[in-house]
Amino acid sequence: MPEISRLSGNSDWIDLDFVERERTPEPAMKLGIQMHLAGLSLSNTISILDDLGVQRSRKAVHDWVQKADLQPTSGKSPNQVAVDETVIRINDQQYWLYAAADPATNELLHLRLFTATTTALTEIFLRELRQKHDVEDTVFLVDGANHLHAALRRAGLRFQTERHGNRNAVERIFREVKRRTSSFSNCFSHVEPETAENWLQSFARWHNAPN
Repeated sequence: MPEISRLSGNSDWIDLDFVERERTPEPAMKLGIQMHLAGLSLSNTISILDDLGVQRSRKAVHDWVQKADLQPTSGKSPNQVAVDETVIRINDQQYWLYAAADPATNELLHLRLFTATTTALTEIFLRELRQKHDVEDTVFLVDGANHLHAALRRAGLRFQTERHGNRNAVERIFREVKRRTSSFSNCFSHVEPETAENWLQSFARWHNAPN
């Protein structure tokens, strides 16, 4: 798996300020978080940590990822932003993953999970995106979805319909998300929606991290 080669890279993007009386050395915690976000299951992650002399449970690694509260960094000023949605299942319920990506850098700028795709929810997503990044002069690349067009018009943001080209940036990221969740059939099981969203945001932070 090529993503695993990134584990020897920079890990400064992982903030461990949440740690309180944690008995695991910080380098091992960072490695565990990186391995899980890079594609290893919790079971495989704890197996490798065990080989390194660090014995922790699957729940411990899961909690590290959740407590680290990793988010894509703010303050970007992209020329273009590709916006799209895809289906993510949590237990037996269908959710929609909204994502915005900069096609010039392939960075994820913002993502959210919603229970539906509506103009009102899209407006919430765009409002949060505007709070995090300077996108007032950005051109949004979208498909033909009416709710996307309506929300962008209401927000006074420029957009163009594009089914290929630079909009493929977000499609590539969606494929990676779905590949990453393929071990549980693109479905988060036995978790709350907030937990799944937190994992997805952590994945976005890993995806954007420098090597």
